[in-house]
Amino acid sequence: MGLPEERGRTGSREQEEAGAQSRVQSWSPPPEVTRSAHVPSLQRYRELHRRSVEEPREFWGDIAKEFYWKTSCPGPFLQYNFDVTKGKIFIEWMKGATTNICYNVLDRIVHEKKLGDKIAFYWEGNEPEETTQITYRELLMQVCRFSNVLQKQGIRKGDRVAIYMPMIPELVVAMLACARLGALHSIVFAGFSAESLCERILDSSCSLLITTDAFYRGEKLVNLKELADEALEKCREKGFPVRCCIVVKHLGRAEMGTSDSPSQSPPIKRPCPDVQGVVHTVGGYMLYVATTFKYVFDFHPEDVFWCTADIGWITGHSYVTYGPLANGATSVLFEGIPTYPDVSRLWSIVDKYKVTKFYTAPTAIRLLMKFGDEPVTRHSRASLQVLGTVGEPINPEAWLWYHRVVGAQRCSIVDTFWQTETGGHMLTPLPGATPMKPGSATFPFFGVSPAILNESGEELEGEAEGYLVFKQPWPGIMRTVYGNHERFEATYFKKFPGYYVTGDGCRRDQDGYYWITGRIDDMLNVSGHLLSTAEVESALVEHEAIAEAAVVGHPHPVKGECLYCFVTLCDGYIFSPTLIEELKKQIREKIGPIATPDYIQNAPGLPKTRSGKIMRRVLRKIAQNDHDLGDTSTVADPTVISQLFNHRCLTIQ
Repeated sequence: MGLPEERGRTGSREQEEAGAQSRVQSWSPPPEVTRSAHVPSLQRYRELHRRSVEEPREFWGDIAKEFYWKTSCPGPFLQYNFDVTKGKIFIEWMKGATTNICYNVLDRIVHEKKLGDKIAFYWEGNEPEETTQITYRELLMQVCRFSNVLQKQGIRKGDRVAIYMPMIPELVVAMLACARLGALHSIVFAGFSAESLCERILDSSCSLLITTDAFYRGEKLVNLKELADEALEKCREKGFPVRCCIVVKHLGRAEMGTSDSPSQSPPIKRPCPDVQGVVHTVGGYMLYVATTFKYVFDFHPEDVFWCTADIGWITGHSYVTYGPLANGATSVLFEGIPTYPDVSRLWSIVDKYKVTKFYTAPTAIRLLMKFGDEPVTRHSRASLQVLGTVGEPINPEAWLWYHRVVGAQRCSIVDTFWQTETGGHMLTPLPGATPMKPGSATFPFFGVSPAILNESGEELEGEAEGYLVFKQPWPGIMRTVYGNHERFEATYFKKFPGYYVTGDGCRRDQDGYYWITGRIDDMLNVSGHLLSTAEVESALVEHEAIAEAAVVGHPHPVKGECLYCFVTLCDGYIFSPTLIEELKKQIREKIGPIATPDYIQNAPGLPKTRSGKIMRRVLRKIAQNDHDLGDTSTVADPTVISQLFNHRCLTIQ
């Protein structure tokens, strides 16, 4: 793996824009970040990464000593098989070791680290005046109390509990109470429909549901209890009655409990049950999220961390709850949305709590870019040191705006690539060590050994583009697909025996930097040429008129497939034939004539999940005027879909 020499950080906007043209310019980490960084140089990164890959037992074994283990690992620290031709796929880290993740993120922090009075979460409600805070000691007490409530409802180790709640402190209490008992929490995003909740309850055979009466998302009231009741009725109709439903009266600010199980029951005084460390969500997962959180965000005790993700998604599990708490961090827990009550809400919160490390999605960045610099610059943001992105590759223009405007050219940006299946970050810069390239996920995290393969499964060296795979396991890797190990093997290991297949395309540049080009199933085959949708989207949003773009394939009688582009305009611009010609010209110049779109459609908005991911499956249907959309319950704003169907007549070819 070739690593570049550090280069001087660019200081002017003109130079940043020049960097957008060259795609090879890099920014050295800010000196103020490097001075106190856990990993202050590329040389130190190389040393640690080599040790983590070549000596995983020693590397991860040292980290494991920082945590509580009821039973230590009695046998081999790591055993695995990634090759389906040699037998069953398996991954075993610390087989036989037992622990409890709730004990490690609360009891250990309060009693061993003596951080009971430290704030675990600042809670910021939907309305700016709705705030509270909770210390580690208070959080431990509430988790103990609610564990007692769950026990009185018959919940035991191995039981499944569904949690259907907004981003409120009681959500964290509920999930940790489950973990404390050894029960499995299935957190269902509060934006999902009753049907989706029902399906997830049935899939996991949940015996109990925890929900909320209602909550506001911006100006919209969501009656969650009505949706929960509908889901429970659907479960009954399908022959699976749920034993109990516990409701948090969130809008009434009532304490957590049920009518016959008061929340003021005393704390549990017995030890936590122990859970096998080989399970993805306990031993290995705990080590990995704790370690990635510490190094990727360069966490220090005085930091205030804020991840804007919902806990209903893996990013929220790893970097709202378990990763920060395992490090004794203070975090912000945010119930609202970035544009309510105005578009400067995120930056007012940064100033309010003196946030030092901030983690959000490129979709949110592009959304706020539409409103210009002033909503950001009206706030100080002086506390910020590290800015992270997650969820999809960030296009260089959004990266540059994030760096220049939000970070005032003095923050490190960590563009993280990972998956639900990986448990934590896989490719990422380290704030004090890695020269940053706009749009690149840069280098592998500790324990991660990436490779790029061609269609024949051959490893490609040097500059290359192909399939991104990993050659050996890391502690946070998933162990199986629940109830379907055959699917686990077929999805991740059969295409290229001996490798974990991410499903993503990737290129490696001359400096050894990794660039995610998008899901393999988001690659388009135009006249025999593979085109990355992410690359075309980046070319589109480089135009000053375009705030956001999404590209999907569309059937073509000659090419087989052609490009159908959806573009959202910045304020003040008009969708016109002249603009379309400019966009096509820009794509031809930046990618090549083969990538010239056949269709460009004006899109006032794009269909997205509540976590901010663009639903390209829905866009492909719209492009073909196919109204059979399937399940759209996860769409944040369903009205966008009808708008896009209506705007098809305005598509310009």
